[in-house]
Amino acid sequence: MATATTERMNVKVVPQGEWVAARKELLAKEKEFTRLRDELSRRRRELPWERVTKQYVFDGPKGKETLADLFHGRSQLIVYHFMFGPGWKEGCPSCSFLADNFDGVTTHLAQRNVSFVVISRASLPEVEVFKKRMGWRFQWVSSFGSEFNFDYGVSFAKNETGNGRRPYNYGTIDSPQEEGPGLSVFYRDENGEISHTYSTYGRGLDILLNAYNFLDLTPKGRDEGGMVPHPMAWVRHHDRYAGDEAAACCSGEAATANTILRPLLDEFDEEVGVMRRIL
Repeated sequence: MATATTERMNVKVVPQGEWVAARKELLAKEKEFTRLRDELSRRRRELPWERVTKQYVFDGPKGKETLADLFHGRSQLIVYHFMFGPGWKEGCPSCSFLADNFDGVTTHLAQRNVSFVVISRASLPEVEVFKKRMGWRFQWVSSFGSEFNFDYGVSFAKNETGNGRRPYNYGTIDSPQEEGPGLSVFYRDENGEISHTYSTYGRGLDILLNAYNFLDLTPKGRDEGGMVPHPMAWVRHHDRYAGDEAAACCSGEAATANTILRPLLDEFDEEVGVMRRIL
C-alpha cells in the first residue's frame, strides 16, 4: 500500500504496521516523560519549607477567615491565585478557563487530606457576583486589604509596574498589570504551625488546564500558532463564546492573558530538555 500525504494536515497516511511502529516509538518517549515527571514531582516534595509568620485574614461568605481556617481541619491547602483586582468588572478569562475545572476536583482532593480555595484581591461582593454568574461552587475568598497576594507574588504595587517590568515567577516580566495568576501550597502541622511548601506561576499552571491536556491529544493540538493578538485570544468566559470579542485580560487594559499565562513561549519546546537538565 502506497504512502499518501494529506494536504490539509501535511502528515503521512501509512499502513497499520507502519503506524503501530511509529506509535510504539512515541510510546517509549511518553513513558520516559512520565518517569521524568514522577521524578520532578518527587523533587518538588523534597523542597525545603518556609514558615508562614504573618496572620492573614480573608473575607468569606461566612465572615472573616484566617489562613488556618481555610484548611478546614486538613493538613494541606492548595490556593489558586485568581486574577481579579478591586474594581474589575469581571475575573480574568484565562483564570476562568482554569477555574472551570475546579468544582469537579475539590471533593476528591478532600479525600487525600487536601483543601482547596481560590483567593483574589477583588472585594467579596465583586467575587460573589462573578462567581454566581459563572455558576461555580468552589470556595472563593477575598484578600482585599491584606498583603497576602503581594507576599505570594501575584499582586504588584504601582511602583513595581510603572516601568513595564515587575517581579514575577522568581524573575521579572514585561507587563503593566497589577495582578498575575499563580498557585501556592501550604502545610499545617499538628501544632497549628503553617508552612509554605510550593508556588508556581506562568506556564507552571498549564498542568491545571484540562482543556489543553485534551487538545494536546488531537491532531491539531492547541492550534494557537496563528492567533492574533496572542495564542490564547480564542479563550472566553464560558458564557461568552457566542460573542466576537477577544479574551483581553482582564479589565479591558492593554495587557492580555497571554502576557501573564504564557510569558515565555519558547519554554514549551524545551520543557523535556529542561527536566533532563534538572534531573
